[in-house]
Amino acid sequence: MVRTHLDRAHQKIEEDEPEKYFHESSFHEHYDGRFADKQVNYQDKHRYLRMLIQTYLSTMNDIGAETWIMHGTLLGWWWNKRIMPWDSDIDVMMSENSMHHLALYYNMSVHHYRLSDSEQNGRDYLLEINPHYTNDSIDNSNKIDARWIDTDTGLFIDITTLRRNTTAEALGDEGAMMVKDNHHFYYDDIFPLRETVFESFPAKVPYSYADILIEEYGEEALSRIIFENHFFNREKKTWAPVRYSNLRSGLRGGTSNRGREIPR
Repeated sequence: MVRTHLDRAHQKIEEDEPEKYFHESSFHEHYDGRFADKQVNYQDKHRYLRMLIQTYLSTMNDIGAETWIMHGTLLGWWWNKRIMPWDSDIDVMMSENSMHHLALYYNMSVHHYRLSDSEQNGRDYLLEINPHYTNDSIDNSNKIDARWIDTDTGLFIDITTLRRNTTAEALGDEGAMMVKDNHHFYYDDIFPLRETVFESFPAKVPYSYADILIEEYGEEALSRIIFENHFFNREKKTWAPVRYSNLRSGLRGGTSNRGREIPR
């Protein structure tokens, strides 16, 4: 049993489907209520999320697990190789063989890290595998196959598994892949993975990252520099809360609210 500083769990188990394994907290869907009873503040959240992805990438590299960033986290990488400041979760994907390896040898393992001098006692991160990970069909109750959880803040990384779409392959759709959350890809969309850096750590992204992002979020997501009450400063390559001074410095010279050019 993993230690927690709480006297009770803050989860909404009674509201979930009976077969659901991962239960989100009662106060926010991106926290694990076994380890937290409240959200962290805006200033601290990015620091904790940054440590979350750094420790995950480091651990998976040591283990040799094949994993890459996806969804909103991939969009953050697109802009400046960092987590977007309004995000409160991180999404990654993993190959089926790697997920099976983690389930066999690393389920419920706790990994201790000390990433800065301010973290005197370090932090513990839990790798927890959903026992339903072997179900290769669409499963809305158990679409998350594993989580990497900060046992102090309750923040976590959602880990999903990329699988062959055997149903589509049987119909002649060669190279079809799927995820239990109903995302569909082709093998060549993902592989070969591209090596890169994310939050200053070695990471991987899917081969056709731009097409994947456009399919999921639309073309504007790759060029719009004002979003979620934040503004992208192209000189500093950072997102900042919208203020008049930010807009004036970032948009001087008659430029538009569009940013980077989309590669083809």
